[in-house]
Amino acid sequence: MQNNQNRITQLFNIQYPIIQAGMIWHSGWRLASAVSNCGGLGLIGAGSMYPDILRENIQKCKQATDKPFGVNVPMLYPNLDEVIQIILEEGVKIVFTSAGNPKTYTETLQKEGLKVAHVVSSTKFAMKCEDAGVDAVVAEGFEAGGHNGRDETTTFCLIPNVRKHISIPLIAAGGIALGSQMKAAMILGADGVQIGSRFAATVEASAHENWKKKITELQEGDTHLTLKELAPVRMVKNKFFNELEGIYQTGRNTEALVTALGRARAKKGMFEGDMEEGELEIGQVSALIDEILPVETVFNNLLKEFEDTKMPAF
Repeated sequence: MQNNQNRITQLFNIQYPIIQAGMIWHSGWRLASAVSNCGGLGLIGAGSMYPDILRENIQKCKQATDKPFGVNVPMLYPNLDEVIQIILEEGVKIVFTSAGNPKTYTETLQKEGLKVAHVVSSTKFAMKCEDAGVDAVVAEGFEAGGHNGRDETTTFCLIPNVRKHISIPLIAAGGIALGSQMKAAMILGADGVQIGSRFAATVEASAHENWKKKITELQEGDTHLTLKELAPVRMVKNKFFNELEGIYQTGRNTEALVTALGRARAKKGMFEGDMEEGELEIGQVSALIDEILPVETVFNNLLKEFEDTKMPAF
């Protein structure tokens, strides 16, 4: 991929319009700094960090890279005001917010000179983001792992529709692990891409090795979007998933779902390595991932695949 500046590279002062998703239990300072050092934008995932752990990760990331990096802040988690204060105190320049109202922190952060992007799963909310004054929108399709939209709109349908309705920079997410998929998203109107699942199966990701290995073994159909009554999430079909399905078969009892989910299910699976009882969040594109690789190799593969993908003649 040629080092040509576009709206995303200019906005974040990066070399390539590739953003690493701020995934819970995966996106610590090692992953974020590695992606930033390759010329993309690394994001620290604040959603799985206590405030003091977030501060430590930001400080270590600043030591590991002199390139721009950011923090992803899911607004469905507690301690939000403290998290925002730490981000400001530590001099972070880029924040990606998700799972909440983009108006909540955008103006506060921008007044301090930060760039703000917000993650959405529909055109309607993308337009609300533009109205809220965000600097960029991440439009995430139904294919994506982790917390997702209820509408089940796929990336190929979502991106051109969002592009038609907003004028600010647009980042495509969901179902992107190859350079060819990146090119397709940009042809559809995206200015850049956000990639999660492919970076989850890297040496630098902070997830458990059991989980990284599991990612490389997944096939088509091994993930499913569930828990729409609580917060929709795409996860691997394992023992825990089957327990949830059993609750659905006996009736959509929200209280029973909450009880089954309990606390720290995602940590148990992705960070502690329990492949049966844990909540294992990953995208459909995991079926294309068959190796745990260093970030640099993943990044170089993306760039080469992007360049090698040509429009077929007809």
